[in-house]
Amino acid sequence: QVQLVESGGGLVQRGGSLRLSCAASGNIVIIYAMGWYRQDPGKERELVALINNADNTTYGDSVKGRFTISRDNAKNTVFLQMNSLKPEDTAVYYCNALRVVQRGSGYALDYWGKGTLVTVSS
Repeated sequence: QVQLVESGGGLVQRGGSLRLSCAASGNIVIIYAMGWYRQDPGKERELVALINNADNTTYGDSVKGRFTISRDNAKNTVFLQMNSLKPEDTAVYYCNALRVVQRGSGYALDYWGKGTLVTVSS
């Protein structure tokens, strides 16, 4: 079973920065893409940022220019550097691993982390 473990969430003031990390484990051969989504209570989960194993990135419109996603393929880890945080960035941030292939498996599956809370105070 693949596990995604997130870290780095917390409370920060407006304009501050946080760095989220997500490490995937579980006899992994390859992960096509890793990314971050966020969800505020009562709202739909939205894409924050995504990076594939060719280092192509995609960002949600609301975070462009403020957040940066990066990835360590050797360690199956993805990072999200969040700068110039705003109260509207407050949400639970979920790590996502797309098309994960494990050793001995002939297929790829998607996985989610349990989420880490980011709170930005005004």
